Amino acid sequence: MLPDILTNKSTTKSGKQVTHLAGWVTFLLAMGLAVGTWNPTGHHFVHYISSVDDIFSGFRPFAILLMIALWLLALKSMFQSLGFFGLGVTAVIIAAFIWGLQQYKLIDVENLDQLGWALTLSIGFLIWFGLNASIFWKKLTGVYTTDATSEDL
Repeated sequence: MLPDILTNKSTTKSGKQVTHLAGWVTFLLAMGLAVGTWNPTGHHFVHYISSVDDIFSGFRPFAILLMIALWLLALKSMFQSLGFFGLGVTAVIIAAFIWGLQQYKLIDVENLDQLGWALTLSIGFLIWFGLNASIFWKKLTGVYTTDATSEDL
């Protein structure tokens, strides 16, 4: 259905073939979702829906529902892959990286534009990692874990 360049295939422990989007495709989609939702330039979804008098005119209701659906899919995939604890640990690691960039004066978090970009790209990276965590885990351990079992509940 999708071109081979957009997908990767993995074999599960039981021998089943699993097709998933390639890492670079999910990276672009995650960054597109994060940057498209909000960014410091003003060209983003939040500006699109907040800059009009009638929010229910034109394609705005469609855009709102589409954005909500994309965020729900991303959040469900992230929590399914990482869980609440894993998302927290990943967020702390990203924050530590930003702190390191600040310490080496590569970014200035007191500059709101730089802080906005740092946070927006961090959210995009968090989405990307959350979408691909089970794939990374499979490559590291040979075990695919994406569904909650009765032991996890």
